[in-house]
Amino acid sequence: MVKKIGILTSGGDSPGMNACIRAVVRTAGYHHIEVIGFKSGYEGLIDNNFTVLKHESVSGIIQKGGTILKTARSARFMTEAGLQQAVQNLKAHKLDGFVIIGGDGSFKGAIELSKHIDLHIVGCAGTIDNDLVGTDFTIGYDTAINTVTEALDKIRDTAESHDRVFVVEVMGRDAGLIAMRSAIAGGAEALLVPELKNDLEKLIEKMKGWRKTKSSKIIVVAEGDESGGAFKVAEMIKNKCPEFDLRVSVLGHIQRGGNPTCMERVNASMVGFNAVKALMNGERNKMVGIINKQIVLTPFEKAVKHTEELNKDLEELIEVLSS
Repeated sequence: MVKKIGILTSGGDSPGMNACIRAVVRTAGYHHIEVIGFKSGYEGLIDNNFTVLKHESVSGIIQKGGTILKTARSARFMTEAGLQQAVQNLKAHKLDGFVIIGGDGSFKGAIELSKHIDLHIVGCAGTIDNDLVGTDFTIGYDTAINTVTEALDKIRDTAESHDRVFVVEVMGRDAGLIAMRSAIAGGAEALLVPELKNDLEKLIEKMKGWRKTKSSKIIVVAEGDESGGAFKVAEMIKNKCPEFDLRVSVLGHIQRGGNPTCMERVNASMVGFNAVKALMNGERNKMVGIINKQIVLTPFEKAVKHTEELNKDLEELIEVLSS
């Protein structure tokens, strides 16, 4: 019998986390399971900073970005003392299960916890980067790419009015999935991401051959690209092609915020609902994801080892459509 579970949000915030929290709390309440939420991720777990979550605690939050439980990246949790304190607090609460909403680092933390305590832990993939194995879309990704696409549309208006080249930097230190899909949706002329070996000289030659009828040119760069980001790319282009009227736009943290999309809310609710069901079924050390519209449970060890390969069809699509 599962009678009491804990929940926390960890790492970078992502739109849809609140929808997932809501689904966990209300699904648990439906089955008469008590829920406590730890604030500020693993930091709150170490400090035993928690709140009891009831039906009314999650009213009116499904449409809100961010996370009502707050979040943080905890350096203390990476120490033996911090980890042991977190374990002691979990034992004191006598939990039957634990839900962790977060990304790669959050699930690595869950793996460490599981080595020190006999507790059923399940994860919900919450990261705008979409860089986890075991789900088609992580919580926050759909909203982030919609935010970037909207920004690219607005940037193109200015680019067309002034016949400018814009180098736009989006989030993605290790993964270029935000950059790739938003580049397609925004009609970008070029894409630079960590997963691909980028030849800037080739890009510059391509730019010189852009047809004269192109009144705007947008290059989307993931922040983790080997070229060093948007400013480095723009500097090299300017040195080689001084004739271009060049501008740089770094979108930054606006990509994390905003109201989650409809798809985001539905997916996050499904994942949260099934996280509780997984705990009731005795599952542990697995991430709840959605693949081909089906709920899938993936061991944490596999989920955090994300692939570095991009969809080849999407790569070709950008090349063809930007010509």
